[in-house]
Amino acid sequence: MLPILIIKAGGTFPETRKKFGDFEDWTMHFAGLSRDQVMIVDFREDVPLPEMGAFSGAIMTGSHSMVTDPDPWILRTEAYIQRIMEENVPFLGVCFGHQLLGRAAGGKAGNNPKGKEVGTKEILGTAEAASDLLFRDMPSKYFGHATHTQAVLELPEGAVLLAYNDFEPHHAIRVGERAWGLQFHPEFSTEHMDEYIDFQAQALKKQGEDIAALHAQTCETGPSHGLLKRFVQIATGEI
Repeated sequence: MLPILIIKAGGTFPETRKKFGDFEDWTMHFAGLSRDQVMIVDFREDVPLPEMGAFSGAIMTGSHSMVTDPDPWILRTEAYIQRIMEENVPFLGVCFGHQLLGRAAGGKAGNNPKGKEVGTKEILGTAEAASDLLFRDMPSKYFGHATHTQAVLELPEGAVLLAYNDFEPHHAIRVGERAWGLQFHPEFSTEHMDEYIDFQAQALKKQGEDIAALHAQTCETGPSHGLLKRFVQIATGEI
């Protein structure tokens, strides 16, 4: 079986990494993948990028960078996503990866005018999700861990909206047949979410958020976690 490519676009806070590992570790855990089943490449580094055909599917992590940052690696990664879509290789972009997918496909990404969305949030599925290969077994309402300032502001032409909530109108999308973007984090556990609330507490208070309430609302997000395993099944041809 060809490996799953994990496109590392960033890392968590150093203190969090010491306790829980990094984004790629969380992704592998909830995707049910071992180290010998993945190819992990940090796209921020000046390294050769994998050839098409060397992996069965690609999962792109989140990042503390912003898609609007003028960093060369971001533009290089955006062009790589376009190649993945052209080859119809299964792709799943998370948070930053979701936003970069949206832009790579012709949409617009940037700062959410409502500010930060941080915490465990209720996500609503659209009617189109019921027939989507990745989302068709998801409930109509579920929870997802969110931490983002930027978002997909305008969907690419032909993109299918799969999930939303009152704060974020584009929580999940599909572009073409096999490229998906998730604004929420299927790889986050409740412990990860609580860490992100604490690290952003000052900015969230300025936005009028109640930090104790955000912690109280943190809960398990089983259906969201399941999207990672289902994506792997799609990439490996099991479904």
